[in-house]
Amino acid sequence: MRTFMDKDFLLENEMAKTLFRKYAEHQSIYDYHNHLPPREIAERRKYENLTQLWLAEDHYKWRAMRVCGVDERYITGSASEYEKFQKWAEVMPQLAGCPLHHWTHLELQRYFEIYTPLTPQTAPAIWEETAEKLKAYDAVSLLEKMNVRVLCTTDDPADALQWHRKIAADPTISFQVLPSFRPDKYLGGNPDAERALCEKFGTDNLPEALEKALDYFCANGCKVADHGFIRFSYLPGTQQARLMHLLGRAYHARGVAMQLHLGAIRNQNPRIYEAIGPDAGGDSVGLTTDPFQLGALLGDLARENSLPKTVLYNLNPADNAVFSTMAVSFAPNIQFGAAWWFNDTLRGMRRQLSELMENGLLANSIGMLTDSRSFSSFPRHEYYRRILCQKLGELVEDGQYPVDEKALGRIVEKVCGENAKAFFGF
Repeated sequence: MRTFMDKDFLLENEMAKTLFRKYAEHQSIYDYHNHLPPREIAERRKYENLTQLWLAEDHYKWRAMRVCGVDERYITGSASEYEKFQKWAEVMPQLAGCPLHHWTHLELQRYFEIYTPLTPQTAPAIWEETAEKLKAYDAVSLLEKMNVRVLCTTDDPADALQWHRKIAADPTISFQVLPSFRPDKYLGGNPDAERALCEKFGTDNLPEALEKALDYFCANGCKVADHGFIRFSYLPGTQQARLMHLLGRAYHARGVAMQLHLGAIRNQNPRIYEAIGPDAGGDSVGLTTDPFQLGALLGDLARENSLPKTVLYNLNPADNAVFSTMAVSFAPNIQFGAAWWFNDTLRGMRRQLSELMENGLLANSIGMLTDSRSFSSFPRHEYYRRILCQKLGELVEDGQYPVDEKALGRIVEKVCGENAKAFFGF
């Protein structure tokens, strides 16, 4: 029987252990998609306890607590911070096989050197010990501890980016925090937002306003544009089609990578949405994305020699083969993105890695991201790296790949950081 989450966690053969120890474990992190608030970095926010650090914005944990019957008062409601933490501890033993169970303990280990499983019985001592150790941390030092080199936050085109500018001007911060252009609400259906953006940039022309906003973002270090579609469409004559074509050309001209997050049904539960707002855990996996419409957008841009570097993320795993083969069709401009959101699991990552391997994309993959709102979430990169090394080690164990540590080690180094750095131009 294995020790719970020991140094060889998820590493089941010697090649996997070697690859992780020598080539993956100490790699820098280039996190090109997350939802961290730059203000907290700029102001070096301190966190007094694990509720502030873990639970305040984490809809992954909120969903798990609701599933386990926890009253909303202890999730997003008026309960004390300690009561909320205690409820999370009560949920933990029920999460066998869930990535939240793994992530929680990886974070306890890496930030606090706590190897005791979190349970209702151990919660009081863990609460006290972590609160004491958090006195030595702030938002900046938490990121530095995980060797983060670049963060790409998610930002509205109307954002003034004042916190990004403050971070960039601070010589004591060792990593970059770059804005990501997220124009979702301007692509149709929100005339008030469209009008406000036009007014901000002194025009009555929405495409012009978007390009001016993008130029402002680029002047402040933007390398990435994010798009999350409730329902992706590229139907001729629609506003979304016109603007996505225009934005694709604009990204290409400015060297900005386009990330397309597809396949989610967002804010599906009206009670959660109306009471708490968006990104509160009322979302689910949607139907598969129409590959003909997605391919038409990419094809039109390619035909005009205006296809930007693009990352395709699918939430429905049924689209894995669609997205991976589409990426090959437009190589080297297109990446099949990381296992995202509901696929951010042991099985989901293994499926995604298998798809990359089988379609010849793994060695050029840009690896993992956090997609997180928590400053303690970066051991998720370690989680992915362990799975990656185990997957490669299995090839050797099964006789599918030579015993060539050097060649496999280079793949690991590239996937864990080098490829992302080169692809996005960090």
